Amino acid sequence: MDVGFVGAGRMGAPMVRRLVDAGHRVQALGRTAEKRAAVEELGARPVADTAAVADGADAVVVCVFTDEQVKRLCLDGDLVARMRPGATLVLHTTGSPRTAQTVAARFEHVEVIDAPVSGGPHDIAAGSVTLFVGGSDDAVAGVRPVLETYGDPILHAGPPGAGQLVKLVNNTMFAAQIGLVAEGVRLGSRLGVDEGPLLNALTHGSAQSRVLSMIASAGSADAFISAVGEFIGKDVAVVRNTVAELGGDLGKLEALVDAGVKS
Repeated sequence: MDVGFVGAGRMGAPMVRRLVDAGHRVQALGRTAEKRAAVEELGARPVADTAAVADGADAVVVCVFTDEQVKRLCLDGDLVARMRPGATLVLHTTGSPRTAQTVAARFEHVEVIDAPVSGGPHDIAAGSVTLFVGGSDDAVAGVRPVLETYGDPILHAGPPGAGQLVKLVNNTMFAAQIGLVAEGVRLGSRLGVDEGPLLNALTHGSAQSRVLSMIASAGSADAFISAVGEFIGKDVAVVRNTVAELGGDLGKLEALVDAGVKS
């Protein structure tokens, strides 16, 4: 397939590499000479503006850092308007479900799916990053050859926006579980148990979880939170904004989410 790509950075670069290695023809945005050279090293064709990204593409993948950047590209810019009729826009950025829905409503000549990721660059490079996908059955089926080059599993959650809603619940629970482990470590400290031995022991007990294993591998809750804090903080801000936008709240998860972000 012919694929346009915006956001060939920390997360996007391994996506571009896998797309190229799978035989897709990729043109990726590089606004500076340095970024165009980086795109070329990935095996893709560098282009200097968003109109060129969309030119002739069967699918355009957007993997930028914030929901606001998605809005500027897709609603304020000319990226989606320049896409050919029947092409598919794939939004990997974690954000509001309303962003994908608004883009889909405004640009009826293209299919829009939201496919936020759960995992990191190493998962993408291995072809095993989790994708929570929202979109019509036909749209998801049509773009699956693109998604499956780096996504496994590909979890179709429902119509446009559903992928973002699942990701927001996932991120809320992830932050809350970090907070839960941090509170457990504090309890252990008050009882006189050192954090290292405590974390190691808990990974072998009924309290074991994926998050607990990740924190234990980092050596401490503070070390883990320091390593992922920027990304968790961004995602939690998106969660809070989106839940408020939809007229809800985090309920009893609020205190644990705070502990996971601020510990």
